[in-house]
Amino acid sequence: MRVLLVGSSGGHLAQLMCLEPWWREHERHWVTFETPDATSKLAGESVTWAHYPTTRNIPNLLRNTALARKLLRELRPDVIVSTGAAVAVPFFWLTRTRATTTVYLEVYDRVDSPTLTGRLCRPATDLFLVQWAEQRPLYSSSVLLGPVW
Repeated sequence: MRVLLVGSSGGHLAQLMCLEPWWREHERHWVTFETPDATSKLAGESVTWAHYPTTRNIPNLLRNTALARKLLRELRPDVIVSTGAAVAVPFFWLTRTRATTTVYLEVYDRVDSPTLTGRLCRPATDLFLVQWAEQRPLYSSSVLLGPVW
């Protein structure tokens, strides 16, 4: 299976790294920001560096949308997995016209309100996972995975 793992660096990337027992068995490619933590954690992995910052930055949203279009065409992933943040949005929405499954894992530390990226990606997500039971009412049809830490 071809897996595309998309997420911001820092805590979002750390949560994706916790899924290693699953993703290490698959052909994979990463999309994240070129930061010291990402370059060290992803040494030896296939990575594309996304454009940062993404929060309320329309030019970088457009750049990341073009990047997503290019990578989806080139890599043809079977599944996209993300923990957010905003870099995930164009990847999820552009897959609606493809036979690609999308899986979104809501972040560990947001229990009482939905994240902006979670709200934006939810309509384009095939499987929406949460880590706390308190998060389930925030997202319709979400599935409780439990903490990945």
